Amino acid sequence: MWLATEIWRSQESGDVAIKLTPAGGGRLEVNLDGEKIFDVKEEGGVHPNLSKANELKMVIADKVFEVEEAIAAGN
Repeated sequence: MWLATEIWRSQESGDVAIKLTPAGGGRLEVNLDGEKIFDVKEEGGVHPNLSKANELKMVIADKVFEVEEAIAAGN
């Protein structure tokens, strides 16, 4: 749950929605715009540490920036 908090706290509210959906059985995937950016299963069952969480936050921030730029360019 701390990962979700880290992601939410790192993003300002704006034109981009971020949706986190829990899954059962210890499953943890982070998908961004249809692209899987983290899967605990693919990481050998290892949940993200703070360093990995920061990396994921940067990937999300970059994508949010791209979307907001595209929206601004279309207006």
